Amino acid sequence: MDSFLHAQVKLMPEMSELLQKRYHILQTIQLTKGIGRRVLGEQLGLSERESRKELDALRNQGLIEISRDGASITSEGNSVLLELKEVVREWSGRLQLEQTLSKHLNIKAVIIVPGNVDTNSNASMLLSQEAAKYLESILSDDKIIAVTGGSTIASISNYVPESTKWKNLLFIAARGGVGKDVQLQANTIASSFANKMNGSYRTLYIPDSLSEEAHRTMKKEPFIQEMMDLYNRTNIVIHGIGDALQMAKRRNSNEEEIERLNEIGSVSESFGYYFNGQGEAVHHIRTIGVQLEQLKNIDHLLAVAGGAKKAKALISYFKQAPEQTVLVTDEGAANKMINLLLQTN
Repeated sequence: MDSFLHAQVKLMPEMSELLQKRYHILQTIQLTKGIGRRVLGEQLGLSERESRKELDALRNQGLIEISRDGASITSEGNSVLLELKEVVREWSGRLQLEQTLSKHLNIKAVIIVPGNVDTNSNASMLLSQEAAKYLESILSDDKIIAVTGGSTIASISNYVPESTKWKNLLFIAARGGVGKDVQLQANTIASSFANKMNGSYRTLYIPDSLSEEAHRTMKKEPFIQEMMDLYNRTNIVIHGIGDALQMAKRRNSNEEEIERLNEIGSVSESFGYYFNGQGEAVHHIRTIGVQLEQLKNIDHLLAVAGGAKKAKALISYFKQAPEQTVLVTDEGAANKMINLLLQTN
């Protein structure tokens, strides 16, 4: 922390609390793009009087505008958010938590956003926004980016910039379709990224789970062999991490299959692999897509998942995750993970 800021906090410790409060208000306004006083208060736990007071203060400073559609952030407000980001991250304790958690999980880095996606929709938006920013920071021309499915990964494409500055980006589906919602499948998400970032995309229109015979036959198809070659040359993978039983239900697994996953101690799922509490792959569905052994050779692995309810699943997966992984998560998951990890050490 800057020495001058450190001295200010020592002299006026209440300044840190007020700054973080107004920062979160401004951040919420930025995310929602037009929010009323009452809704703002409900989301942040502020009284109507307190909301009015804080909005007036931010408006007087030229950081927000208020119209019939609600409060919206100004360009100066956006600049203030950017300038204060690292200060607030340190004052809130998230920086130290990120460093501690990345050490415990033995991965490259952890990025933590405020809130808990289990209870706060703003946290979900922040999660996607931060993942999009990290992706932008590691992109360069001629890269192959594989994406998995799911609502969290789909949301990231909403926050990546519409830009033509990159050349020859190729987005590919990391696996076949999971679930009935086409908008949340990897094929659709890959095309969304490509359309916004001046790239092209390749789809994989096959079921997520295949019979042994179908799997053997499909692997001989030329277009599948082309996809497998692309997976071997992939530079970046963006993926989620799921709770094992929830993912089984999403795949419409029957009760017998779910009971079997319970019996073998399945805790987490990613890339079609189910992992137990020790991080061991205890079950693998037959699928065409990125395979576990390929991950260690990929330059950048971006895992995005949040919510305290996923803490056990995240710990399970990261017991075997490659060291070059960066996790974008929220305070709910991070705090729960730290508590669980300290209990077992």
